[in-house]
Amino acid sequence: MRDNSSGSRKAAAFFAFLGAAAVAFVTLSTAAVAQQADGDILSRASVLRDPEIPSLGNPDGDLTIVEFFDYQCPYCKKVAPELAQVAKDDGKVRIVLKDWPIFGDVSKDAAKLVLAAKYQDKYAQAHDAVIGAKTKLTGSSVRELLAKAGVDVAKATADLQTNQKAIDDLLARNNAQAEAFGFPATPAFIVGTFRVPGMLTKAGFKAVIADARAAAPKP
Repeated sequence: MRDNSSGSRKAAAFFAFLGAAAVAFVTLSTAAVAQQADGDILSRASVLRDPEIPSLGNPDGDLTIVEFFDYQCPYCKKVAPELAQVAKDDGKVRIVLKDWPIFGDVSKDAAKLVLAAKYQDKYAQAHDAVIGAKTKLTGSSVRELLAKAGVDVAKATADLQTNQKAIDDLLARNNAQAEAFGFPATPAFIVGTFRVPGMLTKAGFKAVIADARAAAPKP
């Protein structure tokens, strides 16, 4: 669990009810006042289009959903198929998955190895394999899951060593963004320009997507 209310106080919040759950929304453009020494990590470009993170769903979609997640988070595991189905049904949603490994070293190691799989164009397969695991993750089980998903684990390990700094820097950016947004835990989302700190169902995703599209500037 993380507590960083300063980021939330920088943005005006309102509440909408999706089913029985209260979800707080904060416009990304307002929240982006937070600055870092190495640039504005809360700019739309930094949050929605980090070049080190492969996008899923429709790469040319009209709406981006960012998820901050941990591979050992049970709620992240539960929401993964829901979000994937929503994106498939909608057809115009672009997904950006931001590793926020707050559950310890196994989460960090899994995040790094999955990210390294992108260098062999196997990121989606690697992510699906690990987030969908039904058993407790360990170093060896993560490698077994990746191998079964068609990932060359030896190459991923070598690519991780070669690109260690880029991957470490990416995880640091993700962490800084999650804390600046005031997210208390995983999962947490940015939907368009809305901040959604908490779990969503398929119905919840659809409602937030509709609101985000309605709030988007008209061409």
